[in-house]
Amino acid sequence: MTPEQIALVQDSFKSVVPIADTAADIFYGRLFEVAPQLRPMFPQDMSEQKKKLMQMIGVAVNSLHQIETIVEPVQDLGRRHVGYGVKDEHYEIVGGALLWTLGQGLGDAFTPEVEEAWAEAYGLLATVMKEAAAEAA
Repeated sequence: MTPEQIALVQDSFKSVVPIADTAADIFYGRLFEVAPQLRPMFPQDMSEQKKKLMQMIGVAVNSLHQIETIVEPVQDLGRRHVGYGVKDEHYEIVGGALLWTLGQGLGDAFTPEVEEAWAEAYGLLATVMKEAAAEAA
């Protein structure tokens, strides 16, 4: 990621933080709408899951400028996801739901440049998770 892309992701995420609960609702609503087969992978009560999602995104976003500091935790996350039944193709579905959610939450501020920066950030993290998952499997 370029420094400009990192700045775009970090700056745009500042607008998501105040609406984190709503963003999590929108994200999971979209995810289960486009991929209802993923719903059984999640707990019935999504409260904690939604908090974890937003915390994880926050840590990742805030660490993009020093990505090496989160590689190990992201790898661990990828390995844990194997046990939940996550497959490589699920990452693309999740990425699409994330970008769609950001578009809904950021509105006009979700410019093509911001979208590209978020897609790059997600792709980077998803690749680390998938590689760790493949090693664990």
